[in-house]
Amino acid sequence: MVSQKVYDLCRSDVTVSSELARDPTQSPASVVKRLYGDSAISIATENPFHNRKPVTEEDLQRAFECGKWGSTRPSELFLRAGYPIEMCRECSLTLSIRSFTTFSVRSNMIPWLDSGVIPLSIVAPLPDICRHMSNVIARAQREVFLATNYWQASDASLLITNSLRELSRRAGERGQKVIVKIMYDRGNAKQVLDNHQPVSPAEYVGKNVQLPPPEELPNIDMQVVNYHRPIFGTFHSKYMVVDRKIAILSSNNIQDNDNFEMMSHLEGPIVDSFYDMSLISWHNALDPPLPSHNTPAAVGGLPSFGEASFKELFDQNGLLRDHLRRAPQNNPTQGLEGTTIPGLSERAYPTAQTENKDARSLGEVAADGRQQQLPEHTEKDPHYDLDIASEVTRAVSVLQPRGDETKMNAVTRHLNTTIQKDTKGSAPECAQDDEMTPLIPHPVHEPFPIAMVCRKPWGAPNHSSVHVPQNEAWLSAIRNAKEKVFIQTPDLNAEPLLPELLAAVRRGVEVTYYVCLGYNDSGELLPFQGGHNEMIANKLLKALNEEEKQRLNIYNYVAKDQDHPIHNKFKKRSCHIKLMIVDGHIGIQGNGNQDTQSWYHSQEVNVLIDSMTICAAWTEAIRRNQNTGLYGAVDREQAVWLDSNGKQADGAIGVDPGKFSWAKGVVGAVQRVRGAGGF
Repeated sequence: MVSQKVYDLCRSDVTVSSELARDPTQSPASVVKRLYGDSAISIATENPFHNRKPVTEEDLQRAFECGKWGSTRPSELFLRAGYPIEMCRECSLTLSIRSFTTFSVRSNMIPWLDSGVIPLSIVAPLPDICRHMSNVIARAQREVFLATNYWQASDASLLITNSLRELSRRAGERGQKVIVKIMYDRGNAKQVLDNHQPVSPAEYVGKNVQLPPPEELPNIDMQVVNYHRPIFGTFHSKYMVVDRKIAILSSNNIQDNDNFEMMSHLEGPIVDSFYDMSLISWHNALDPPLPSHNTPAAVGGLPSFGEASFKELFDQNGLLRDHLRRAPQNNPTQGLEGTTIPGLSERAYPTAQTENKDARSLGEVAADGRQQQLPEHTEKDPHYDLDIASEVTRAVSVLQPRGDETKMNAVTRHLNTTIQKDTKGSAPECAQDDEMTPLIPHPVHEPFPIAMVCRKPWGAPNHSSVHVPQNEAWLSAIRNAKEKVFIQTPDLNAEPLLPELLAAVRRGVEVTYYVCLGYNDSGELLPFQGGHNEMIANKLLKALNEEEKQRLNIYNYVAKDQDHPIHNKFKKRSCHIKLMIVDGHIGIQGNGNQDTQSWYHSQEVNVLIDSMTICAAWTEAIRRNQNTGLYGAVDREQAVWLDSNGKQADGAIGVDPGKFSWAKGVVGAVQRVRGAGGF
């Protein structure tokens, strides 16, 4: 049962955001202390739960009353999966405090029970996500808050820094000054005394980060913080909040690598949860404050859905119009019970008019796309788009074959980013219905239930910090699944997860998970880290009988242009997506991996959604933008991927890493602490 104290906190109008709106010169840390007490988050001890009790109908009703759902009603599975209060409420109050009808934690916001929309998802190589981020930054009007685990000077970071320069130029033309806050995690000995280290311009313009110096951003006021909770409490979060109207939640860091990634663009009341999380994670006073401290997203409408060009992307059936299709499309929700393509409901939420008064109609954008081959937006040749519709049109154009290219050649060109420019494709041409579509715009829809399920950073070298909303949401979703569970993650080895996957299989649920072959094997082989992916596959499959094994489907990631998995050590085709979909309508997407580090130590940010429409689109994007389902199946008897000759992939360790595998883990451990390893 949700305690009365927690229930009252949920329904209170006094929040961290409201207090900072009243006096924005305060530090978020001081507001939390005043509102919720002085109990600190220890880095060495944790209060485990005892006597876990089944969730009752009364509990679910109580949880429902804690949320602000608008015109929507969350499903029972959503409430069960998003019911971390019962599991977390007995911890220190700082682990279960409410902010803006959400739950938060000092230094790690845990908001939940809200609503919002997702106009755009991206399932693509890392640069595609940075391209969208750069466009959103360039279009900002007042403020940008960007958080990432690892920032490294790179082509990816140039996309971001160039957009800051563009934002400064545009702000100057408007006669405005834009506020920018950036957080990252680059290990620093000073963080033993102060986890939140301010970064001076002299430091952030250095060779490792290369943010623009103040003189290159005359119309931007920028602060940078380096955040880490020693020893293992990594700031693993990857998100962005712009103008308190848009939130970007992604799986990628700001660096060059060969990773395939995923991103969600969110709008509506859920953005206020991201805003709160940003404030509390920042911890210190914001100097200057964010300009939107007194303009909540909940009353700001849905910017993308107010753009005529966005609505014109789709026909009356919710399908992309012909001039934007790379291939014939099927309605991704067709045949799913209870699902319709929803339309804009004027009574459900206010319609926001776009602030970009120069935005063209989709017809104009599409005409440009038909008349010329649009150039790719790159760090060396920027091409900022006016709106999401223009970005989608450019993405379609970029993937068109050039010269003598085949369609699959075009995919290889797109996947060959900075560090693997010469990788050759091996996959045959795909069917028209399976062509790669990196940017996935979603038809205009009413806000649906969205919760934030996160975890705090935990520095101690132990596994006591496990009962956090992120983990409880994952476990509860699996425990309450009735038909299917799908997971994609770089590694899967978290100890509490494995028995729940087996239990789901044994009660008749089909469980499918995709992992990346060899992803950070050295780190995963360190003692107490859980083991590498082949070892876990072998452990799970050996625990099942022959009939049960047929319901456990394990795959190694295969890129869209390949017919086999490529080991991560070659840095050619890896996958870093973090996603769970349960029973076709519950999705959990964000920063958290299904590995020991994410389960026990890192600060993570994820959203839990209740939308059959979005989950169907995510499922379709996973299917068509990679070849994992076609070529990546792990042999159920050998527990490894095998080619047609019965051989493992080059570089694969196999199920037995050997007696001295721990020695390999030392390198991986160093990489993890500095943020460069399996994150």
